[in-house]
Amino acid sequence: MRALLHSSKSLASLLPRSIHIPKHFCSSQASALRPPDDPNTADEPPVPSPASTTDTNGSAHPLQGLVDAFSITSSKRVIDFLLRKQRQPKEALEFFNRFQVQAAGGSDFPDVDPFCIMLHILVRAGQLLNTRELMERSIRRGLIPRSSVVVDRLVETAKRCDSDPSTFDHVLGCYARTGRIEEALEAFQRMVENGIVPGIESRNHLLTAMLRSGSFGKAREIFEVMRAKGMTFDCSTLDIMMHVCIKGGDPKAAEVYFRELVDGGRLKPDALAYSTLIQSLCGQPDAKRACELLSEMKGVGMVPSAFVYNLVIGACVKQGNLAEASKLKDEMLGSGLSMNLVVVTSLLKGYCVEGDLDSALDLLASVLEQGIEPNNVTYCVLIEGCYRNGNAEKAYELYCQMKERGMVPNVFTVNSVIKCLLKANKWKEAFDLFDEAVGSGVLNVFTYNILMQWLGRVGRMKEACRLWAKMEEMGVEPTVFSYNQLLFGYCVRGDLELAANLYTQMSQTGIKPNVVTYTTLIEGYMYKNDFDQAYDVLNTMQNMGIACNDYTYNTVINGLCKAGRMTEAKDMLHNFMEQGFIPNSMTYNSMVDGFIKKGLMNLAVSAYHEMLSYGISPSVITYTSFIVGYCKSNCTDLALKFLNEIRRKGLQLDIPMYSALISGLCKEGKMEVALDLFNDIYKVGLKPNCIIFNNLISGYKFLNSMEAAFELHKRMVTEGIPCDKAIYTNLIDGSLKVGKTAFALELYSEMIEQCHIPDEITFTVLIYGLCNNGDIEGAHKVLDEMDKIDVRPCVKIYNKLISGYFRKGNLEEAFRLHDEMLDRGLVPDDTTYDILVSQKL
Repeated sequence: MRALLHSSKSLASLLPRSIHIPKHFCSSQASALRPPDDPNTADEPPVPSPASTTDTNGSAHPLQGLVDAFSITSSKRVIDFLLRKQRQPKEALEFFNRFQVQAAGGSDFPDVDPFCIMLHILVRAGQLLNTRELMERSIRRGLIPRSSVVVDRLVETAKRCDSDPSTFDHVLGCYARTGRIEEALEAFQRMVENGIVPGIESRNHLLTAMLRSGSFGKAREIFEVMRAKGMTFDCSTLDIMMHVCIKGGDPKAAEVYFRELVDGGRLKPDALAYSTLIQSLCGQPDAKRACELLSEMKGVGMVPSAFVYNLVIGACVKQGNLAEASKLKDEMLGSGLSMNLVVVTSLLKGYCVEGDLDSALDLLASVLEQGIEPNNVTYCVLIEGCYRNGNAEKAYELYCQMKERGMVPNVFTVNSVIKCLLKANKWKEAFDLFDEAVGSGVLNVFTYNILMQWLGRVGRMKEACRLWAKMEEMGVEPTVFSYNQLLFGYCVRGDLELAANLYTQMSQTGIKPNVVTYTTLIEGYMYKNDFDQAYDVLNTMQNMGIACNDYTYNTVINGLCKAGRMTEAKDMLHNFMEQGFIPNSMTYNSMVDGFIKKGLMNLAVSAYHEMLSYGISPSVITYTSFIVGYCKSNCTDLALKFLNEIRRKGLQLDIPMYSALISGLCKEGKMEVALDLFNDIYKVGLKPNCIIFNNLISGYKFLNSMEAAFELHKRMVTEGIPCDKAIYTNLIDGSLKVGKTAFALELYSEMIEQCHIPDEITFTVLIYGLCNNGDIEGAHKVLDEMDKIDVRPCVKIYNKLISGYFRKGNLEEAFRLHDEMLDRGLVPDDTTYDILVSQKL
C-alpha cells in the first residue's frame, strides 16, 4: 500500500514550463463519433463488417472487427470493453494495441483513459514486460499526453477498475529510464500532490536519470524533497546520491549523506555503499579517512574486495604512507584475496619514491614467483625508480628483462634508461641504447634532448652537433628546449660566436626564444666577461616583451659578482629592484661571495646585515662563503667559529660547507683536524662526496703522503663512491711525483675504463710527470692521445716536451714541436724563449 501525503512543498520550480502535447490530445472534447443507433446494444460491440476481418497476412483476426466497429463509437465503448476483459489481459492488450495503432493513423484518440485502464490491467496481472513495452512505445510515438495528465487519469481510472498502486511506480520509472527527465519530474510532482508515494525503485530510477544527465543540483533538491516527505531509502539510493555528489564536484557531501543515513539508524549500508565512499576518499586523496572507513567496513562483518584494497593501498602510497600500504597488502593476502598487478605497481612506485629500491626489487621477485606477469607500466615505474636512486646497472638489467619477456619498451622507458646510464657516466651504454632505439623507431625529441643536454654539459659539442644533424635527418623537429641545450653547451665551452649563430637560426626556423634562451646567452657572455654583449641580450629580451624572471636577474648579479665588478653589481641590483625584482637569498649570497672573493670582508658583512634587514634569513650557503673567505686568508680558526655558529642556529649542515672547511684545513696542512671533520660528516648522517675525498687526497699529496692518499682511494671504492676526473688526476700526479710511473698509468687506464674523459689538466699532469721521470716518448704519446679526443694542448705542454727533447739531445724533434705549436696558433711565452735561448748558448 502507498501512504497518502499532504503536499507541503511544490516542485514547480524544478519542472519545465512547457512540454509537447500530441495533437490528438489537445481537445478536451470527445470526438464526434456517432454512437450506436440502438440503445439496447450500447453494452455490446457492433458487428464487424466483412471488409475488416483480415489481419496483415490476409487471415482474419478475431478482434479486428471489434476494432473497426469501436473506431466509430465513443471511447466509453472501448473502456467498457477493457473493463469487461480485466481478467483476460492478453485479449485486452491485443484489442488495445490494434485500436491504438488505428488511432495513431489519423483518427483522434478520444482521451487517455483507455490507455490508463490498460496499464492498470497489465500491472495487476503481473505482465510487467508488456506494461513497459506499452508505456515506452506510447511515449516514443507521442500517443499519450503530458505526464501530469497521465498521472491524474491514472488516479481517476483506478476507481473504475481493479488496480495496483505499483502502476504509478512503473509510469515514473519508465519516464526516468527513457531519459524523459522533465516529464518524470512532472509525474513525480503530480503523484506527490495526489498523496501517492512512489516506490523506492522508481524514485531511484528518477535520481539515476538525473545523475546520468549531469543534473546533479536538481537531483540533490529532489532528494531533499523526498526526505522532507518522509520517504524511505535503500542502499541503492545512498549509492546514487553519493555518486551525484562525487561527480558534481562535492565529494565531502557524499560522506555527509552516508553519515546522515547510516549514523541516524535509517539505513544499514552494504558493501557497495562503503566501496563508493572509499573510492571517493581515495580520489581526493584522503588515505587516513579511507583507512578508517575500511576498518569500519570490516568491523560490521564485511569483507572488502580486492578493488577496495587496491584503492586504499594506492591512496596510502600517494600520500607517502608506505607502511600502512604494506600492512594492507599483507591483510589483503591474509583474507584470501589475490594481489593484482595494480596493487603491485602502486607498491613498487611507493618503494621507489621512498628510495627503498631493494624492497621494490624484492617485491618484483615475489610477484614473479606467484605468476603475476609485470607489464610495461610496472617496468617503467621500476626503471624510473632506478634512475632516481642512481642504480644504472639494475635499470639496464630490467630493460633487458622486459625484452626477454617479449615486451616492447616504450619511449618513456628508453628515455629513463638513457638518463640513468648518463647519470652514472655510462655514456657508451647510453649511446648504444640510443642506436638501438633509432633502429626500432622507439624515440622522440625528448630522447635527443636528454643526450644533447648531457653532451652540452660535459663539453662534447662535436658529438652534440652530430646528434643534432641525426635528429634533422630522422625528421624529428627540434623544440625550444633542444635549441637551449645546444646553446648551453656552446656557452659553457665559451663558443659564443656559435651560440649567437644558433640563436639566429632558431629565430629563422620559427622557434621563438624564451627566457631560458636569453638567460643562457647572458650567462655565457658574462662568463667570457663580455658585459656589453650581455646587456645587449638583456635589452633585446625586454624589447621582445619577454619578462625577466628571478633566475635572469640573479644571473646578471652573479655574473658581475664573479667578475669582481661589485660596484656595478650594487647599481644593477638597485635598478632591478626598481623594476619590481625582490632580492632573495641567492641574490645576497652572490653579493656576499663577490665581496669575499675581492677580499672586502667588511662590505661582505654589510651585505649580510642588509640581507637581514630585508627579512631574508642567511642560509648555510651564506655562511659557507664566509668560511671559504677565512680559509683563503689562512684563518681556519675563524672559519671553525662560523661552523659553531651554524650549529648554534640549528641550520642543516651540508656537504659544500664541510668541503670548504676541509679544503682550507688541508691547504694549511692541518690533516688531523680535517680528518676529524671528515668523520663528523658520517656522524650527522651525511655521506662525503668525491670533492671532499679529493681535498684530502690533495692534502696528503702536498705532504708527499701518497700511501694515505691511496688508502682514501681504496675507501672510496669500498663505500661505492665513484672517483671523478679530478681525483684520478690528483692520484696520477701524486704517483708520478713519488716515481710510481707504472701505477700512474694504471690509474689513467682505469680512468678511461670508467668513462672519464681526460681534460687539459689531466694531460698536463701526465706529460709533466712522464717527462720528469725521463719517459719523453711516453709523454709524446700522450700528446698524440690529446689530438685523438680533440683536447687542445697548451703552451706549457709544448714547453715541457721541447725541454725534454733538448735534454735528450733530440734537437730535431724539439724544433719540430716548436713549429707545430706555431701552426696550432699558440703563442710562445717567456719560458719557451728561455728554453730555446739556453740551447743556443
